[in-house]
Amino acid sequence: MTSDLRAHFRRPWRRRAWAILAAAVLALTPIPVRAVDANDSASAARLGFQQEVLFKASQERGYSCFRIPAIVKTTKGTLLAFAEGRVDNCGDAGDIDLVLKRSTDGGRTWGPLQVIDEGDGDTHGNPAPIVDTRTGRIVLATTYNTGRDDSQSCEVPCDRVPHFQYSDDDGATWSPPRDLSDSIMPRDWNSWYATGPVHGIQLTRGAHKGRLVFGVNTETYDGSRVTQNHAALVYSDDGGDNWKIGAVDTWAISHDGSFRQKPSELTMVEREDGSIYVSGREQDGTDLGHRDWAVSRDGGVSFAGPFRAIPDLYTPQVQGSIIRLRSKAEDGYSRLLFSAPADPDRRRTMMIRSSWDEASTWDSVDRGKVVTQDWSGYSDMVAISADEVGLMYEGGTVDARDEIRFARFTEDWLGPRRGPDDSTADRAPGARAAKVLGEPAQTSGQFGKALAFDGADDAARLPFRDTLPLGTEDFTVSLWFRYSAASGHHPFLWIGGVGNRQPQIWVRGEPSNSRVRALITAVSGTTAPRSASVSTPEAHNDGAWHHLAVQRAGGRLSIAVDGTPAISVLDAPGTVSRTSPFGIHLGQGVDSRSHLTGALDEVRVYSRALSDTELRQVREFNSSLDDDSAVVLRLPLDSVQAAAAT
Repeated sequence: MTSDLRAHFRRPWRRRAWAILAAAVLALTPIPVRAVDANDSASAARLGFQQEVLFKASQERGYSCFRIPAIVKTTKGTLLAFAEGRVDNCGDAGDIDLVLKRSTDGGRTWGPLQVIDEGDGDTHGNPAPIVDTRTGRIVLATTYNTGRDDSQSCEVPCDRVPHFQYSDDDGATWSPPRDLSDSIMPRDWNSWYATGPVHGIQLTRGAHKGRLVFGVNTETYDGSRVTQNHAALVYSDDGGDNWKIGAVDTWAISHDGSFRQKPSELTMVEREDGSIYVSGREQDGTDLGHRDWAVSRDGGVSFAGPFRAIPDLYTPQVQGSIIRLRSKAEDGYSRLLFSAPADPDRRRTMMIRSSWDEASTWDSVDRGKVVTQDWSGYSDMVAISADEVGLMYEGGTVDARDEIRFARFTEDWLGPRRGPDDSTADRAPGARAAKVLGEPAQTSGQFGKALAFDGADDAARLPFRDTLPLGTEDFTVSLWFRYSAASGHHPFLWIGGVGNRQPQIWVRGEPSNSRVRALITAVSGTTAPRSASVSTPEAHNDGAWHHLAVQRAGGRLSIAVDGTPAISVLDAPGTVSRTSPFGIHLGQGVDSRSHLTGALDEVRVYSRALSDTELRQVREFNSSLDDDSAVVLRLPLDSVQAAAAT
């Protein structure tokens, strides 16, 4: 049997019939879709938030899974919600159609599913739609590759090819797709190739007003291995008839497979100065962070500099979306929105974060607005009106791929800009004050005063600076702790990432296991991350102050309480500061899922192993050392400075 015949018999006849029927009746009478949680839909609506299931396999014939959302609003106000309809399984390289639903009432109801690009056994996906406001035409870039019968990924080199189609009737019908390889696929971009997946933009000001721009990322294969990754912008000045490659940022991949950056799945927004801010998913690069960014100041023709990682913007490795909510010229203030899961380790906790300075900085997770604490993945946003935003995202109670949801929310639901946080001094050279979250209480400490954390939302977090990551160096953690909890995990200090794959350092009380425990996770070269942990024989949860010293020195990791002989284990070799998002928290895990009920005092970290004499000076006298040049952070915690009123 030929491969064409196998593909024919594998595809259910009823899916072909359903696609024809759906196209015939498309969106004439929009039908409502089910609410995700009927119990809270009414109260959420009163607060300016509503949510529905838009694509789900159990609700659509002939599909096993829906993924990869993208959404735009046409010049007539119609919302077009695109997704990949995956036929046989949820794999990335199977039999995949590009599907669409339309809403003519701002996302309150949606028409039936329409197949606008049938895979017919191959993969047709990665939607990157743009609306040309001059003509009303909706243009759509996609990527094809040969499909597989199993759920495995595309083989390397992957035969990915960009395509293009358009609609001139508000998304009701679509042109046949055409191959864009000749214009936007150079010969050496011969392995992975991906359009979007997320909406592109049309420039609204400056010399390139009206230009259409979307992002791609691709790889070069030399016959034996992938040697380069390319993040690029593609643009058209004639409404999509012709496309050109513009800005390109290329990063080499070494023989051992390592690389500094690999920006992909690019989302972008036009800044008020006319430049284009581009944000990408960072996948396994050695620089800290899971998001990176670059700027084009010439309409997408070139980047002003290479992509740079954002170490303290917490996301897992996942696609995200950016749109503008407010502009200073029209609204008196700037506000950009970023959608992505907020858990730095796993795809869960979909969140909207804001930038108030044209993407120079982004709100931290404690300032973001949680959409759901469920598993969640890819997302896209659209401005429905001046007062309402639409969010289309992958989500589920069991898996982020369970369904694609559509949420509508207002700025009132997001909330206004929060004022500055209280702070506590960091006495390390060149350090800014640590932010104090929640309302930890001042209490008597071992030396002066200390901070008491309530186990709910109290924490202190250090602003990122380049001197904080410890890398491959030896180090010493010195702190005082006091707690009496009988159960749970109580973080004293957390440095780096989170989970079992991300470089990190933490120390915490584990009263349920009758111990205080320290752990490091490190990466060496391209080998898998390795962890080492060391524990005390008791929890020291007696409500009294205890001194804790944790050291990495001479290939070993050690822990000591109150100056007793240290307990040590073999170290995990490599760097404790690579690839993952990076933060330093006191009284809280980096993923905000564990909190300390207790108190901390005089927290210090040194980028070297202190001698026994030096440790005794710190423990008994709280002394500054003769050589304090290696102090990375020094938090006395003896006072909290109230934030200035705004």
